[in-house]
Amino acid sequence: MPAEKSTPAQIIESIGGPENIAQMTHCATRLRFELNDNSTIDQAKVEAIPGVMGAVPQAGNRYQVVIGGGVESVYNDILALPEMKGVGSEKSAEEIKAAARSGGPRGRFHWLDSFFEFLSDSFRPILGALLGASLFITFMALMASLGIIGNWADSRVTLPPTWAFLNLTWKGVFYFLPLMVAYNATKKLRADPWVGFSVMAVLMLPGFLAMKEGAETLSIAGSQVEVVRLFGGLPLTIFDYNSQVFPPLLMAAVLAPLYRGLKKIIPENVQLIFVPFLTMLVMIPVTAFIIGPIGVYAGAGLSGILKSVNDFSPFIFAILIPLLYPFMVPLGLHWPINAVMLLNIQTLGYDFIQGPMGAWNFACFGATAGVLLLSVRYKEIDMRQTAIGALAAGLFGGISEPSLYGIHLRFKRIYPSMLVGCAVGGLVQGIGGGVTTKAFVFTSLLTIPAFSNIPLYALSVGIAFIVAMALVVTRDFRTRDDRTENTRIREENEADLAAESLQKEQAAGGTDTAAQPAPVKAALQPGAVTEIAAPLDGRVVALEEVPDPVFSKGTVGAGVGIDPSGDTVTSPGDGKIIVAQSTGHAVGVRLDNGIEILIHVGIDTVNLAGKGFEVHIKRGDQVKAGDPLVSFDRAIIEEAGYSLITPVLITNQRKFADVKPLASGVVSAGQPLLAVTAKPAPEPAPAV
Repeated sequence: MPAEKSTPAQIIESIGGPENIAQMTHCATRLRFELNDNSTIDQAKVEAIPGVMGAVPQAGNRYQVVIGGGVESVYNDILALPEMKGVGSEKSAEEIKAAARSGGPRGRFHWLDSFFEFLSDSFRPILGALLGASLFITFMALMASLGIIGNWADSRVTLPPTWAFLNLTWKGVFYFLPLMVAYNATKKLRADPWVGFSVMAVLMLPGFLAMKEGAETLSIAGSQVEVVRLFGGLPLTIFDYNSQVFPPLLMAAVLAPLYRGLKKIIPENVQLIFVPFLTMLVMIPVTAFIIGPIGVYAGAGLSGILKSVNDFSPFIFAILIPLLYPFMVPLGLHWPINAVMLLNIQTLGYDFIQGPMGAWNFACFGATAGVLLLSVRYKEIDMRQTAIGALAAGLFGGISEPSLYGIHLRFKRIYPSMLVGCAVGGLVQGIGGGVTTKAFVFTSLLTIPAFSNIPLYALSVGIAFIVAMALVVTRDFRTRDDRTENTRIREENEADLAAESLQKEQAAGGTDTAAQPAPVKAALQPGAVTEIAAPLDGRVVALEEVPDPVFSKGTVGAGVGIDPSGDTVTSPGDGKIIVAQSTGHAVGVRLDNGIEILIHVGIDTVNLAGKGFEVHIKRGDQVKAGDPLVSFDRAIIEEAGYSLITPVLITNQRKFADVKPLASGVVSAGQPLLAVTAKPAPEPAPAV
């Protein structure tokens, strides 16, 4: 007998299978599908799946399945299904990144796009190691700032043995950085990464640098270099390649086509031996004699250009870098600059780019903080979760990508606010004369002590953060259409979670336990018809006319709406309060007869955050028919532009055979409103 399919598998099957899914996302309570064709979906079949609270067809081929608070787990389980491999889900950071690139030069020139992807993939795998090393650097910088140790970044300073060992914790990463880059770059270009690693390793050996002792000093392009003559007079330039990244990048770019070409012409049964051997035979001398020096000079040239700008006007440089980075990062143009920072530290002993870059990073994080504050204010669960993660990665890790790709590139109103923060932060640094650092660090809260002028740097990044955050909060990050959509989703989430709360309360009541079977409630007696009183005065509105699809489709429950003429919601019967929103807009009552009712005052009134509402009860209270539950100020709700139509819903409708309106037109509180009919008694089993 085949095993029963899981809830995720049943959901996918019920909506037409993976081939019918164009796109799938989720919010705080719902799976949201863009289908190729939703005309054949059996609504009842979807809603009968265990764990599904309801389903909502929408305009076009959009379709929503209501899950409740556990939607993320169900979403992940769906993605993990074997049949879902390759099916479109929500836009990834890479897709957003690609969209950003399409508007710039990388979108028009394929070779440029490939070049920056090569740079990106050469560095991305080692970001974790660089981040870890940057925190060790921060610790050493802090100790030096406190006067506990000397200049940890100066090789001429002798540290006590314990501190010398601790200093190695970050040096190991940067000393062997060329080998890491060589491995990643060669792998990216589809050649054997260990061959690229081995070629670069020759230039990293202590013996290579030791050849300097017999070298002659020459002046090349204004620089003094050490050259040793090999093979009868060929000049080999001796450099210290530790921390260099341009030479391994150039080496991989030459090695990869050579390696792939050799694989095409060498018989397959001897490729394992001769392809690596011949590649190394060619690439080791080519890298040592030509590529290595070219890489060093190329990096020095780019560094020299930036240094010239900084030397000409540190003030201009401090403003220019933060304003350029918000556009460079989406295009991948920041990767070469990272390499220049490393080269500056290796050649100059300090870097002058990371300080202004910090102004950009903290403006970026400030904009994210503004988004977080607004998402908390307006109870936008999805955006709040995204912003919390992005802000933590930024402030403590110095990583801007989660903010940039997860939020900022999605909402065009954020960039102007963020750019103002960048400019102000850079301006503060420029006025103060700029800051430098003696080590490559990720610009986060934890790395502030790594900079030369700590008070100036802290002030500049703090101002950049605050300005960007304040502007995002003031201007908002959403357009009017965005706000309308977010309000709709938020109201859906609120209604779904309220219904889920009712279900959990019901399950926690213990009415189905075998040990102590409870008596059947009056409204659940087979065939019983129970009348439900109106909870407020007003005009009865058919459920399908309620101006919100969450309610009008019956997703939350069956019932009617009331356009109120009064200002007080009363209890429709004796029972217990199981939902009591602090904002006053929603109340749930479990009547003693077994019927559960949700009364939702107005549409989208959750946005008022309690303004205009007075709540008279709390969760767990026992109430009698006619007891006041909530009072509301009609003028405040109407002035805010929200509908007062109040859905009155039977949320455990599946326990009953039918729910019908009893009233139409004007109704008063306490008058019959709904008739709830219990299911008939099960037919007796036939005699055997």
